[in-house]
Amino acid sequence: MSPKWRRGMIAGVCGVLLAGGLVYAFWPRPVPVDLGEASRGSLRVTVDDEGRTRVKEVYVVSAPVAGHARRIEIHVGDEVVTGETVLAEIQEPEPTFLDVRSKRQAQAEVKAAEAAKTFAEAEVERARAEIEFARTELERARLLAARGNISQRALDNAELEVKIHTTAVATTEASLRVREFELETARAALIEPGEDGAFAATESKCCVEVRAPVSGRVLRVLHESEGVVAAGTPLVEIGDPRELEVEVDLLSSDAVNVVEGAEVEIVRWGGGEMLAGRVRRVEPYGFTKVSALGIEEQRVNVIIDFTDPPENWRPLGHGYRVETRIVVWRGDDVLKLPLSALFRDGGAWAVFVLDDGRARLRHVGVGRMNSVEAQILDGLDEGEQVVLYPSDRVFDDVRIIARPRG
Repeated sequence: MSPKWRRGMIAGVCGVLLAGGLVYAFWPRPVPVDLGEASRGSLRVTVDDEGRTRVKEVYVVSAPVAGHARRIEIHVGDEVVTGETVLAEIQEPEPTFLDVRSKRQAQAEVKAAEAAKTFAEAEVERARAEIEFARTELERARLLAARGNISQRALDNAELEVKIHTTAVATTEASLRVREFELETARAALIEPGEDGAFAATESKCCVEVRAPVSGRVLRVLHESEGVVAAGTPLVEIGDPRELEVEVDLLSSDAVNVVEGAEVEIVRWGGGEMLAGRVRRVEPYGFTKVSALGIEEQRVNVIIDFTDPPENWRPLGHGYRVETRIVVWRGDDVLKLPLSALFRDGGAWAVFVLDDGRARLRHVGVGRMNSVEAQILDGLDEGEQVVLYPSDRVFDDVRIIARPRG
């Protein structure tokens, strides 16, 4: 073979190889995808949210009177017994100092009370003199009546005058006692701190002992230090930590699907095992709460009781954080699909179904769904494989291949 033909053959072979390489390089390859399968089984829809534990009945013990409270010596967690444990001691308050105006007003009130007392004493003397005169007149009238010198009517009038003046004496004496009490009140307003032993607070004298209204444990000490307290000041919170419940504030759109008696799973509470509970009450009153993003949300409190034995949740206390899953729907034999296979195609739900090595777009009917799976009402049969997490490389009729799992 001549050198010219040899060079031409070599060039032709190289061209064929180059063309084949280009075709191979640009030939469409199947898109690797993850596949899932439509299967039958149980499906459960839950509403998940954070909650906190709380004692069912919390009692806030307040100061029954104003005064000087001694330092509260009990501590959080201490046991208390109904009617026996002294929670706080409150001493009667000393009178306050008077400013110049108040003092002069009080002095003027004392003088006015003294004058009123003097006037009342004079009224008593006048009434007593009048009754003495009326009694004398009655004796005279009786003598004259016995002789027949006056009529029976005149005698009756004399007796009536005695009764009237007797009543007047009682009235004026009562008025005098009122004036005496008013004078004592006015003089008491002038007492300064330390002037009267009746008002001096001592360490050995305590007017009021605040005792525990129920048995349980101290949850919080609200006013520990010694100091002056007003009537109604909260001092201590007590309750029984053996009576716990869980409070969850749900979005109102989720709360409408929760019914009383629904099953609840309590997870991530710090223990190793999941706890079981049951919804006792869905409160009928909603409230506004601002989320961490600054969005106003309508929330509803849902109250949950533990159904597990107390020893399982005994480590929990008042105000502990937990996570709850409230079951709002359950199906035992439903056709379901991983939620990651679904996407919206216009206004309908759709999936990519594996059909002879190609992805086929198919619309499906979707029922209930949770965070992992969805109920398929129509459009799929049991056992059909679908594409999970479809990317923009997956479209109708594209060749696909299952990605190796490893």
